[in-house]
Amino acid sequence: MQISLHKSIPNKQSRIKVTGSKSESNRLLLLQALYPQLHLKNVSNSDDSQLMTKALTSDQALIDIHHAGTAMRFLTAYLAIQEGRSVVITGSKRMKERPIKILVEALQHLGADISYEENEGYPPLKITGKKLTEHQVSLEANVSSQYISALLLIASKLENGLELTLEGKITSVPYIKMTLSLLDQIGVKSSFENNKITVAPFTGPLEPKTITVESDWSSASYFFSIVALSAPGTQITLEAYKQDSLQGDTDLVHIYKQFGVETTFDGNTMSLMKTKQAVSHFDYDLVNAPDIAQTIAVSCFALGMSCDLKGLHTLKIKETDRLVALKTELEKLGATVDITDKSLHLQSSNAIKSGVSIATYNDHRMAMAFAPLALKTDLKIEDAMVVSKSYPTFWDDMETIGIKLTK
Repeated sequence: MQISLHKSIPNKQSRIKVTGSKSESNRLLLLQALYPQLHLKNVSNSDDSQLMTKALTSDQALIDIHHAGTAMRFLTAYLAIQEGRSVVITGSKRMKERPIKILVEALQHLGADISYEENEGYPPLKITGKKLTEHQVSLEANVSSQYISALLLIASKLENGLELTLEGKITSVPYIKMTLSLLDQIGVKSSFENNKITVAPFTGPLEPKTITVESDWSSASYFFSIVALSAPGTQITLEAYKQDSLQGDTDLVHIYKQFGVETTFDGNTMSLMKTKQAVSHFDYDLVNAPDIAQTIAVSCFALGMSCDLKGLHTLKIKETDRLVALKTELEKLGATVDITDKSLHLQSSNAIKSGVSIATYNDHRMAMAFAPLALKTDLKIEDAMVVSKSYPTFWDDMETIGIKLTK
Protein backbone atom coordinates (compact mmCIF):
# COMPACT_ATOMS: atom_id res chain seq x y z
CA MET A 1 0.00 0.00 0.00
CA GLN A 2 1.27 3.47 -0.93
CA ILE A 3 0.81 6.41 1.44
CA SER A 4 0.89 10.02 0.28
CA LEU A 5 2.34 12.52 2.72
CA HIS A 6 1.28 16.14 2.36
CA LYS A 7 3.37 19.10 3.48
CA SER A 8 2.48 19.54 7.15
CA ILE A 9 3.09 21.57 10.28
CA PRO A 10 3.12 19.28 13.35
CA ASN A 11 1.15 20.06 16.48
CA LYS A 12 2.91 22.36 18.91
CA GLN A 13 2.63 19.67 21.60
CA SER A 14 2.01 15.93 21.22
CA ARG A 15 2.26 12.83 23.39
CA ILE A 16 2.89 9.29 22.05
CA LYS A 17 3.42 5.89 23.69
CA VAL A 18 5.85 3.85 21.58
CA THR A 19 5.77 0.05 21.50
CA GLY A 20 8.36 -1.94 23.47
CA SER A 21 11.89 -2.29 22.14
CA LYS A 22 12.18 -4.96 19.45
CA SER A 23 15.79 -5.59 20.49
CA GLU A 24 14.94 -6.11 24.15
CA SER A 25 11.74 -8.04 23.37
CA ASN A 26 13.41 -10.60 21.11
CA ARG A 27 16.19 -11.25 23.62
CA LEU A 28 13.73 -11.61 26.48
CA LEU A 29 11.37 -13.84 24.48
CA LEU A 30 14.22 -16.28 23.88
CA LEU A 31 15.23 -16.14 27.55
CA GLN A 32 11.59 -16.75 28.52
CA ALA A 33 11.59 -19.89 26.33
CA LEU A 34 14.68 -21.09 28.23
CA TYR A 35 13.37 -19.94 31.62
CA PRO A 36 9.54 -20.14 31.71
CA GLN A 37 9.43 -18.50 35.16
CA LEU A 38 10.15 -15.21 33.41
CA HIS A 39 7.12 -12.95 32.80
CA LEU A 40 7.24 -10.02 30.35
CA LYS A 41 5.32 -6.74 30.04
CA ASN A 42 5.21 -4.18 27.18
CA VAL A 43 6.61 -6.67 24.65
CA SER A 44 6.99 -5.17 21.17
CA ASN A 45 3.93 -5.56 18.91
CA SER A 46 6.23 -5.63 15.87
CA ASP A 47 6.03 -8.30 13.19
CA ASP A 48 9.52 -9.45 14.16
CA SER A 49 8.59 -10.06 17.79
CA GLN A 50 5.36 -11.80 16.80
CA LEU A 51 7.34 -14.06 14.45
CA MET A 52 9.81 -14.73 17.26
CA THR A 53 6.99 -15.70 19.62
CA LYS A 54 5.37 -17.94 17.02
CA ALA A 55 8.66 -19.68 16.22
CA LEU A 56 9.54 -20.27 19.88
CA THR A 57 6.16 -21.92 20.51
CA SER A 58 6.09 -23.91 17.26
CA ASP A 59 6.52 -27.68 17.18
CA GLN A 60 6.70 -27.80 13.37
CA ALA A 61 9.62 -29.22 11.39
CA LEU A 62 9.78 -26.08 9.22
CA ILE A 63 10.01 -22.56 10.66
CA ASP A 64 9.71 -19.56 8.32
CA ILE A 65 10.78 -16.24 9.85
CA HIS A 66 10.21 -14.18 6.66
CA HIS A 67 12.29 -10.93 6.86
CA ALA A 68 13.13 -11.19 10.60
CA GLY A 69 16.94 -11.19 10.70
CA THR A 70 17.20 -11.02 14.49
CA ALA A 71 14.88 -14.02 14.79
CA MET A 72 16.96 -16.00 12.27
CA ARG A 73 20.16 -15.46 14.24
CA PHE A 74 18.75 -15.94 17.73
CA LEU A 75 16.68 -19.00 16.77
CA THR A 76 19.65 -20.65 15.06
CA ALA A 77 21.43 -20.70 18.42
CA TYR A 78 18.29 -21.63 20.36
CA LEU A 79 17.37 -24.56 18.11
CA ALA A 80 20.94 -25.87 18.25
CA ILE A 81 20.46 -26.77 21.96
CA GLN A 82 16.95 -28.26 21.70
CA GLU A 83 18.06 -31.86 22.21
CA GLY A 84 16.55 -34.41 19.85
CA ARG A 85 14.58 -31.93 17.75
CA SER A 86 15.26 -31.53 14.02
CA VAL A 87 14.12 -28.32 12.30
CA VAL A 88 14.64 -26.48 9.03
CA ILE A 89 14.62 -22.70 9.51
CA THR A 90 14.12 -20.51 6.46
CA GLY A 91 12.99 -17.02 5.47
CA SER A 92 12.27 -14.63 2.63
CA LYS A 93 14.29 -14.36 -0.59
CA ARG A 94 16.29 -11.52 1.00
CA MET A 95 16.87 -13.61 4.15
CA LYS A 96 18.45 -16.30 1.97
CA GLU A 97 20.95 -13.64 0.81
CA ARG A 98 21.94 -12.57 4.33
CA PRO A 99 25.11 -14.30 5.61
CA ILE A 100 25.01 -16.50 8.70
CA LYS A 101 28.18 -18.58 8.25
CA ILE A 102 30.10 -16.90 11.09
CA LEU A 103 27.41 -17.84 13.63
CA VAL A 104 26.93 -21.34 12.22
CA GLU A 105 30.67 -22.07 12.36
CA ALA A 106 30.85 -20.85 15.97
CA LEU A 107 27.96 -23.12 16.95
CA GLN A 108 29.48 -26.04 15.05
CA HIS A 109 32.74 -25.46 16.94
CA LEU A 110 30.73 -25.83 20.17
CA GLY A 111 29.37 -29.14 18.83
CA ALA A 112 26.14 -28.11 17.09
CA ASP A 113 24.65 -30.15 14.23
CA ILE A 114 23.81 -27.57 11.54
CA SER A 115 23.91 -27.91 7.75
CA TYR A 116 22.96 -25.71 4.79
CA GLU A 117 19.90 -26.68 2.75
CA GLU A 118 20.71 -24.53 -0.30
CA ASN A 119 23.75 -22.22 -0.44
CA GLU A 120 26.84 -22.52 1.75
CA GLY A 121 26.87 -19.79 4.37
CA TYR A 122 23.22 -18.75 4.01
CA PRO A 123 19.76 -19.84 5.18
CA PRO A 124 17.82 -22.09 5.05
CA LEU A 125 19.49 -24.21 7.72
CA LYS A 126 18.80 -27.73 8.96
CA ILE A 127 19.40 -27.88 12.70
CA THR A 128 19.32 -31.00 14.86
CA GLY A 129 19.40 -30.01 18.51
CA LYS A 130 21.88 -31.65 20.84
CA LYS A 131 23.73 -31.15 24.11
CA LEU A 132 26.71 -28.83 23.58
CA THR A 133 29.65 -29.53 25.90
CA GLU A 134 32.39 -27.41 24.33
CA HIS A 135 32.59 -23.98 25.95
CA GLN A 136 35.35 -22.02 24.20
CA VAL A 137 34.94 -20.34 20.81
CA SER A 138 36.26 -17.35 18.85
CA LEU A 139 34.15 -15.12 16.65
CA GLU A 140 34.79 -12.30 14.19
CA ALA A 141 33.41 -9.26 16.00
CA ASN A 142 33.13 -6.73 13.18
CA VAL A 143 30.16 -8.12 11.23
CA SER A 144 27.03 -8.20 13.41
CA SER A 145 26.62 -8.06 17.18
CA GLN A 146 23.56 -10.30 16.77
CA TYR A 147 25.86 -13.28 16.17
CA ILE A 148 27.48 -12.55 19.52
CA SER A 149 24.18 -12.02 21.33
CA ALA A 150 22.78 -15.25 19.85
CA LEU A 151 25.59 -17.21 21.52
CA LEU A 152 25.33 -15.28 24.79
CA LEU A 153 21.59 -15.89 25.09
CA ILE A 154 22.02 -19.69 25.12
CA ALA A 155 25.32 -19.68 27.03
CA SER A 156 23.86 -20.15 30.52
CA LYS A 157 22.15 -23.36 29.34
CA LEU A 158 25.42 -24.91 28.13
CA GLU A 159 26.82 -27.49 30.52
CA ASN A 160 30.08 -25.59 30.94
CA GLY A 161 28.89 -22.08 30.12
CA LEU A 162 30.71 -20.08 27.44
CA GLU A 163 34.04 -18.35 26.96
CA LEU A 164 33.78 -16.19 23.84
CA THR A 165 36.84 -14.48 22.35
CA LEU A 166 36.08 -11.62 19.95
CA GLU A 167 38.46 -11.04 17.05
CA GLY A 168 38.81 -7.61 15.46
CA LYS A 169 36.97 -4.36 16.19
CA ILE A 170 33.73 -5.02 18.05
CA THR A 171 30.56 -3.70 16.36
CA SER A 172 27.51 -2.34 18.23
CA VAL A 173 28.92 -2.80 21.74
CA PRO A 174 25.75 -1.41 23.42
CA TYR A 175 23.72 -4.32 22.00
CA ILE A 176 26.17 -6.81 23.51
CA LYS A 177 25.96 -5.00 26.85
CA MET A 178 22.15 -5.05 26.59
CA THR A 179 22.22 -8.83 26.27
CA LEU A 180 24.56 -9.21 29.24
CA SER A 181 22.45 -6.83 31.35
CA LEU A 182 19.30 -8.84 30.63
CA LEU A 183 21.15 -12.02 31.62
CA ASP A 184 22.19 -10.30 34.82
CA GLN A 185 18.56 -9.37 35.57
CA ILE A 186 17.58 -13.04 35.63
CA GLY A 187 20.61 -14.04 37.71
CA VAL A 188 23.09 -15.25 35.07
CA LYS A 189 26.68 -14.25 35.90
CA SER A 190 28.92 -12.91 33.15
CA SER A 191 32.00 -10.78 32.51
CA PHE A 192 33.12 -8.68 29.55
CA GLU A 193 36.79 -7.69 29.70
CA ASN A 194 38.78 -6.49 26.70
CA ASN A 195 37.89 -8.92 23.91
CA LYS A 196 36.66 -11.80 26.06
CA ILE A 197 33.13 -12.51 27.30
CA THR A 198 32.47 -15.25 29.84
CA VAL A 199 29.01 -16.53 30.80
CA ALA A 200 28.63 -19.01 33.65
CA PRO A 201 26.19 -21.93 33.47
CA PHE A 202 23.01 -21.17 35.41
CA THR A 203 22.26 -23.70 38.13
CA GLY A 204 19.08 -21.99 39.34
CA PRO A 205 16.44 -22.19 40.38
CA LEU A 206 15.05 -19.02 38.77
CA GLU A 207 12.45 -17.42 40.98
CA PRO A 208 9.36 -16.05 39.16
CA LYS A 209 10.35 -12.65 37.80
CA THR A 210 8.62 -9.89 35.79
CA ILE A 211 10.54 -7.62 33.41
CA THR A 212 8.96 -4.62 31.69
CA VAL A 213 10.39 -3.96 28.23
CA GLU A 214 11.43 -0.35 27.66
CA SER A 215 9.99 1.42 24.61
CA ASP A 216 12.04 1.29 21.43
CA TRP A 217 14.72 3.97 20.97
CA SER A 218 15.14 3.26 17.25
CA SER A 219 11.45 4.09 16.86
CA ALA A 220 11.98 7.28 18.85
CA SER A 221 14.47 8.47 16.22
CA TYR A 222 11.67 9.48 13.83
CA PHE A 223 10.23 11.83 16.44
CA PHE A 224 13.67 13.34 17.07
CA SER A 225 13.81 13.97 13.31
CA ILE A 226 10.35 15.56 13.21
CA VAL A 227 11.17 17.90 16.10
CA ALA A 228 14.48 18.82 14.45
CA LEU A 229 12.62 19.80 11.28
CA SER A 230 9.97 21.81 13.19
CA ALA A 231 9.71 25.39 14.37
CA PRO A 232 11.30 26.35 17.71
CA GLY A 233 9.02 25.48 20.63
CA THR A 234 7.61 22.31 19.03
CA GLN A 235 7.50 19.53 21.64
CA ILE A 236 6.81 15.78 21.49
CA THR A 237 6.61 13.71 24.69
CA LEU A 238 7.29 9.96 24.40
CA GLU A 239 6.49 7.06 26.75
CA ALA A 240 8.01 4.87 28.17
CA TYR A 241 11.73 5.69 28.21
CA LYS A 242 14.54 5.57 30.74
CA GLN A 243 17.53 7.91 30.88
CA ASP A 244 19.74 4.94 31.87
CA SER A 245 18.53 2.80 28.98
CA LEU A 246 20.19 -0.44 27.82
CA GLN A 247 19.64 0.50 24.17
CA GLY A 248 22.50 1.85 22.06
CA ASP A 249 20.30 4.31 20.20
CA THR A 250 20.30 6.57 23.25
CA ASP A 251 23.04 8.31 21.21
CA LEU A 252 20.04 10.17 19.76
CA VAL A 253 20.00 12.50 22.74
CA HIS A 254 23.41 14.07 22.12
CA ILE A 255 23.29 13.61 18.32
CA TYR A 256 20.07 15.59 17.95
CA LYS A 257 21.30 18.29 20.31
CA GLN A 258 23.39 19.34 17.29
CA PHE A 259 20.13 19.50 15.33
CA GLY A 260 18.66 21.92 17.90
CA VAL A 261 16.66 19.34 19.91
CA GLU A 262 16.79 19.38 23.72
CA THR A 263 15.80 16.19 25.57
CA THR A 264 14.48 16.04 29.13
CA PHE A 265 13.32 13.09 31.27
CA ASP A 266 10.58 12.93 33.88
CA GLY A 267 9.93 9.49 35.32
CA ASN A 268 9.26 7.20 32.37
CA THR A 269 8.63 9.99 29.87
CA MET A 270 11.04 11.73 27.52
CA SER A 271 10.28 15.16 26.06
CA LEU A 272 11.87 16.48 22.87
CA MET A 273 11.79 20.22 22.15
CA LYS A 274 13.18 22.27 19.28
CA THR A 275 15.13 25.11 20.88
CA LYS A 276 17.61 26.40 18.29
CA GLN A 277 18.95 26.06 14.75
CA ALA A 278 20.93 23.03 13.67
CA VAL A 279 24.66 23.06 12.94
CA SER A 280 25.70 23.33 9.27
CA HIS A 281 27.74 20.10 9.16
CA PHE A 282 27.42 16.84 11.08
CA ASP A 283 30.19 14.25 11.45
CA TYR A 284 29.61 11.06 13.47
CA ASP A 285 30.72 7.46 13.86
CA LEU A 286 27.57 5.33 14.17
CA VAL A 287 29.35 2.03 14.80
CA ASN A 288 27.40 1.65 18.08
CA ALA A 289 24.02 2.73 16.66
CA PRO A 290 23.78 1.88 12.92
CA ASP A 291 19.97 1.55 12.97
CA ILE A 292 19.55 5.33 13.21
CA ALA A 293 21.77 6.13 10.21
CA GLN A 294 18.87 6.46 7.77
CA THR A 295 16.97 8.85 10.06
CA ILE A 296 20.04 11.03 10.55
CA ALA A 297 20.91 11.18 6.85
CA VAL A 298 17.36 12.26 5.96
CA SER A 299 17.33 14.83 8.80
CA CYS A 300 20.57 16.36 7.51
CA PHE A 301 19.24 16.55 3.95
CA ALA A 302 15.96 18.13 5.08
CA LEU A 303 17.81 20.77 7.11
CA GLY A 304 20.22 21.64 4.28
CA MET A 305 23.16 20.24 6.24
CA SER A 306 26.14 18.30 4.98
CA CYS A 307 27.17 15.17 6.84
CA ASP A 308 29.80 12.45 7.07
CA LEU A 309 28.48 9.27 8.70
CA LYS A 310 30.93 6.45 9.47
CA GLY A 311 30.78 2.99 11.06
CA LEU A 312 28.03 1.81 8.71
CA HIS A 313 29.50 -1.49 7.44
CA THR A 314 26.66 -3.59 8.90
CA LEU A 315 24.05 -1.70 6.83
CA LYS A 316 24.97 -3.75 3.77
CA ILE A 317 23.57 -6.96 5.33
CA LYS A 318 20.28 -5.57 6.64
CA GLU A 319 16.80 -5.96 5.07
CA THR A 320 18.38 -4.31 2.03
CA ASP A 321 21.77 -2.74 1.35
CA ARG A 322 20.77 0.40 3.25
CA LEU A 323 23.68 2.50 2.01
CA VAL A 324 22.78 1.94 -1.65
CA ALA A 325 19.06 2.43 -0.88
CA LEU A 326 19.72 5.71 0.97
CA LYS A 327 21.85 7.07 -1.88
CA THR A 328 19.23 6.10 -4.49
CA GLU A 329 16.23 7.60 -2.67
CA LEU A 330 17.97 10.78 -1.45
CA GLU A 331 19.22 11.48 -4.97
CA LYS A 332 15.62 11.24 -6.25
CA LEU A 333 14.88 14.16 -3.93
CA GLY A 334 17.82 16.21 -5.25
CA ALA A 335 20.59 15.24 -2.83
CA THR A 336 24.22 14.66 -3.74
CA VAL A 337 25.41 11.53 -1.92
CA ASP A 338 28.61 9.46 -1.98
CA ILE A 339 28.94 6.10 -0.24
CA THR A 340 31.65 3.57 0.50
CA ASP A 341 31.13 0.12 1.99
CA LYS A 342 31.05 1.69 5.47
CA SER A 343 30.28 5.41 5.17
CA LEU A 344 27.91 8.00 3.71
CA HIS A 345 28.77 11.55 2.67
CA LEU A 346 26.02 14.08 1.96
CA GLN A 347 26.56 17.54 0.45
CA SER A 348 24.49 20.45 1.70
CA SER A 349 21.50 21.39 -0.44
CA ASN A 350 18.64 23.86 -0.04
CA ALA A 351 16.32 22.33 -2.64
CA ILE A 352 14.01 19.35 -2.07
CA LYS A 353 12.00 17.97 -4.97
CA SER A 354 8.24 17.56 -4.51
CA GLY A 355 6.01 14.59 -5.30
CA VAL A 356 8.83 12.03 -5.26
CA SER A 357 7.88 8.37 -4.66
CA ILE A 358 10.20 6.71 -2.15
CA ALA A 359 10.91 2.99 -2.59
CA THR A 360 11.20 1.05 0.68
CA TYR A 361 12.96 -2.19 -0.38
CA ASN A 362 11.06 -4.35 2.16
CA ASP A 363 12.83 -2.23 4.80
CA HIS A 364 10.76 -0.69 7.59
CA ARG A 365 13.41 1.91 8.40
CA MET A 366 13.42 3.28 4.85
CA ALA A 367 9.69 4.04 5.14
CA MET A 368 9.92 5.65 8.57
CA ALA A 369 13.16 7.57 8.04
CA PHE A 370 11.74 9.46 5.05
CA ALA A 371 8.37 10.26 6.66
CA PRO A 372 9.61 13.43 8.46
CA LEU A 373 10.22 15.01 5.05
CA ALA A 374 6.48 15.74 5.07
CA LEU A 375 7.43 18.85 7.04
CA LYS A 376 9.29 20.11 3.98
CA THR A 377 7.53 18.73 0.89
CA ASP A 378 4.87 16.40 -0.53
CA LEU A 379 6.05 12.83 -1.10
CA LYS A 380 4.84 9.25 -1.45
CA ILE A 381 6.00 6.18 0.49
CA GLU A 382 5.73 2.90 -1.41
CA ASP A 383 4.80 -0.34 0.40
CA ALA A 384 4.20 1.83 3.46
CA MET A 385 2.90 -0.96 5.70
CA VAL A 386 6.39 -2.47 5.80
CA VAL A 387 6.61 -0.42 9.04
CA SER A 388 4.79 -3.28 10.81
CA LYS A 389 8.13 -5.10 11.02
CA SER A 390 9.02 -2.90 14.02
CA TYR A 391 6.31 -0.25 14.55
CA PRO A 392 2.79 -1.27 13.39
CA THR A 393 1.06 1.93 14.59
CA PHE A 394 3.61 4.28 13.02
CA TRP A 395 1.28 5.96 10.50
CA ASP A 396 -1.48 6.37 13.10
CA ASP A 397 1.03 8.07 15.39
CA MET A 398 2.16 10.33 12.53
CA GLU A 399 -1.44 11.51 12.15
CA THR A 400 -1.71 12.02 15.92
CA ILE A 401 1.16 14.52 15.88
CA GLY A 402 -0.30 16.42 12.91
CA ILE A 403 1.24 14.86 9.79
CA LYS A 404 -1.25 14.95 6.91
CA LEU A 405 -1.40 11.73 4.95
CA THR A 406 -3.65 9.83 2.55
CA LYS A 407 -3.77 6.04 2.67
